[in-house]
Amino acid sequence: MIRNRIKEYRAKYGMKQEDLAKRVGVRRETIGNLEKGRYNPSLVLAWNIAKAFDASIEDVFTVEN
Repeated sequence: MIRNRIKEYRAKYGMKQEDLAKRVGVRRETIGNLEKGRYNPSLVLAWNIAKAFDASIEDVFTVEN
């Protein structure tokens, strides 16, 4: 399972789900579903999200067994 810190990073940068969604080229619902752990992002999407926060993928996403 992949856990993420998207919500935490959004708060840190003062972003709404819609703001992040526009930056990475997805719908707001996609960001919400990622935050709730409903599905895992593609590598490209994970990269773009991390880049939007000026962070590494490992800072935003962690893999747990």
